[in-house]
Amino acid sequence: MSEQPVAVVTGANSGIGRAAAVHLAQQGMRVFGTVRSTSRAEKLLAMAADAGVAVELAELDVADDESVQAGFAQILAAAGRVDHLVNSAGVGGNAVAEECPSELYNSVFNINVTGAVRCAQQVLPGMRERRSGTIVNITSVAGRIAALAQSPYVASKWALEGVSEGMAQELAPFDVRVAIVEPGVTKSAIFAKNIDAPNSTGAYDAHYQNMFQFYTAGYLSATDPFEVAKVIHHSIVTNEPELRYAVSWAGPEMAALHDRIDHADWLELGRIDDLDAYMTRFEEIFGVDIHTPS
Repeated sequence: MSEQPVAVVTGANSGIGRAAAVHLAQQGMRVFGTVRSTSRAEKLLAMAADAGVAVELAELDVADDESVQAGFAQILAAAGRVDHLVNSAGVGGNAVAEECPSELYNSVFNINVTGAVRCAQQVLPGMRERRSGTIVNITSVAGRIAALAQSPYVASKWALEGVSEGMAQELAPFDVRVAIVEPGVTKSAIFAKNIDAPNSTGAYDAHYQNMFQFYTAGYLSATDPFEVAKVIHHSIVTNEPELRYAVSWAGPEMAALHDRIDHADWLELGRIDDLDAYMTRFEEIFGVDIHTPS
């Protein structure tokens, strides 16, 4: 068995997952990137080739028990063990709570929360036995402070934060490390896939408008996913581990302010229906400019 560290990165076909797979390979790890279909992994393989590294593919769907079990069986048969798991697979979900279909909550949770747990369950027995390993769960700054009009996404990321914090304590006796990486706005295909919103009542037009303005501004300044990948690698190899790592545009600022923001200010933001007034007040509270060039 090779002594080269073995890492698995889920959701490796795009965005943070793809960058993490390539970057970890550049740091000398043997990397398996999981994708739902190996036939659609051309960009991942091309990026790895351009970087002069190899990323091995494993086909699995984190939303399906049998698929996850089969995919990790393939990885373990090939590598013998998994030293580091990066749970990057995830989806967005726009909706205010009143208008959100239960099916949307369920599908987002099944991928963003249960999917991460499914994958961890496949590697934790070996990590416990070896008394080493790292689980890195990619949440979001929206897992620390609620993003407007994204109820299912926010709920799933808060849930994954709680699962991760609990796992960190559960696994401490076995010297297995858990890290939470909380990106702000990062360049990713998730933007193009996340432009819908139910808005069935019309009562929440201003909320959806303000939410999309935040992400429009963020996209213009979005952080390169390789910067997040560097933080993921640091969380794995550091000798001074932390539980949470906030990164990317608006991420550290908003995460740091979560515990200090006055509840009245939070409610005030929700009452503002004028976009210019919302952008100005948002910057006053968070120190993040969400204006976009006219």
